[in-house]
Amino acid sequence: MTDILRKPASNREPVGRKSMVQELADLTAVVVAPGDDQTSFLLRELQRFRMRARQIWPMPETVPGDADVVYCEYSADLARRLPWIPGDARSALVVIVPPNDPIQADALANATPDAVLARPFTTNAVLSSLVLARSQFGYERRLRSKIERLDENLRSIRTVERAKAILMATRRMPETEAYGFIRRQAMDRRVSASAVAAAIVDSFELLGYDNQH
Repeated sequence: MTDILRKPASNREPVGRKSMVQELADLTAVVVAPGDDQTSFLLRELQRFRMRARQIWPMPETVPGDADVVYCEYSADLARRLPWIPGDARSALVVIVPPNDPIQADALANATPDAVLARPFTTNAVLSSLVLARSQFGYERRLRSKIERLDENLRSIRTVERAKAILMATRRMPETEAYGFIRRQAMDRRVSASAVAAAIVDSFELLGYDNQH
C-alpha cells in the first residue's frame, strides 16, 4: 500500500535544488526601453519574480553591463553599443523587437542575444525569454570555462615538455627520468608539476642558457 501511494521517483524535485523561478529571485535586470505601458508591464513581471529591475531611456551610447539580465530595445547598431565583445558577454541579453517595424537580421545576429522578446508583451513571453536567456547565458559561460581550462591544460603540457627538454639537455637525463624529477619536485613542494616546470623554464631563460645553446 505504501508503494502505491509513494510519488514516483522520476517526478520528485531533487533535494536541495532550486526551481528555475526560485533562481530568478534577487537577480538584477536592466530594461533599456521607452517608458510606456509595455515597459511598465515588463518591469512589473520581472519584479513579480522578485528581481531587482530598473529602466533606462533614452538608449545610452553604451548599454549597461552590470546586471544579470539586460532587456534592450532593438537598434541597428546595438552590437556597437554593447559593453563586451561577442562571445564574452557579462550579462544575459534579451533583445526587444518591434511588432511590425522591419529589423535587420544581420544586426540582430551581430548582437548575439540569448533570447528575444517581441512586442506586445505577455506574461508567458516574458517568462519564456527570461528562462531561455538565463539558460543560454549559463550554457555559454560553462563552455567558456571549459575552453579556458583546456587552454590552461595545453599551456601546462607545453611547459612540462619544455622543462623536460631542458633537463634532458642540461643534465643529460632520459625523458622518463626528467619527467620523474619534475613529479618528485612537485610532490615534495606540494605544488603542481606545471608549476615546477615553469620554474625550471624561467630559471633556464633567466640564466641565459638559450643564448649559449
